Formats: sequence, structure tokens, C-alpha cells
Amino acid sequence: MARRLVRSGDGLGGSIWEFQPGEPEYVYHFHHGSDELLIVLRGEPKLRLREGERTLREGDVVPLPRGVDGGRAISNPSNAVARVLILSSNADPDVAEYPETGKIGVITDGKTWEFFRRGDAAESGL
Repeated sequence: MARRLVRSGDGLGGSIWEFQPGEPEYVYHFHHGSDELLIVLRGEPKLRLREGERTLREGDVVPLPRGVDGGRAISNPSNAVARVLILSSNADPDVAEYPETGKIGVITDGKTWEFFRRGDAAESGL
């Protein structure tokens, strides 16, 4: 599984993620509140976007807008470690959707994600 090496910032912040060689895909998802920017620091990770896949190279920069158009998954099919920096606007609250697993993540305190299955939705009546 991808490993977060560094995380910083409320508001604008960033995380460095490390993907070991042959590592399976980090699950496909998108955010409703946060815009992100992916920068490849090392290696050649594969990025799956809504419109298809592509192999990235060191120095590549990819904007990941909020919403369905920013949907993505990252993997490392290469033989070398890959590291990416993901800068984020860190919206609070934020909602992330994982359409392939039927999960939704919600963050309301800027620190802790809580995950739910779509099938667990309650009726709308208060």
C-alpha cells in the first residue's frame, strides 16, 4: 500500500507519498471540496484518470480538480520506488468518493477521515 511520508498544512498543504515497485493501485477516488496538484519527485508512477492511463516521469505536474473530472488512482508498475508530492487546498469539510468500492469519505475536523458505504445512507428526514 502507498505510504505517506510527510503531511503538512491546514488550508494549503502537501503530502509526499511513496509507492514501492510493483505496488498495486491506490484506489480510484475524487474530492468534492479540495483541488490537488500532483508532482512526480522520483520514478515513473502510472496515473489512471477518468479519460485513461498514462505513465508519469520525474518533474511531471498534473492538476487534479475537485469533482468527477479530478478522479484518479496511482500505481507503480515499474522496478523502482516512485515518490509523488500532492499539494491540496485541504477543504474542510471535504467529501471524497470512491466509486469503484461504493465508499464515501468525510472530513469535518481537518484531521480525521470517516468512511461510509453508500448502502448505509439514512433517510433524509431529520
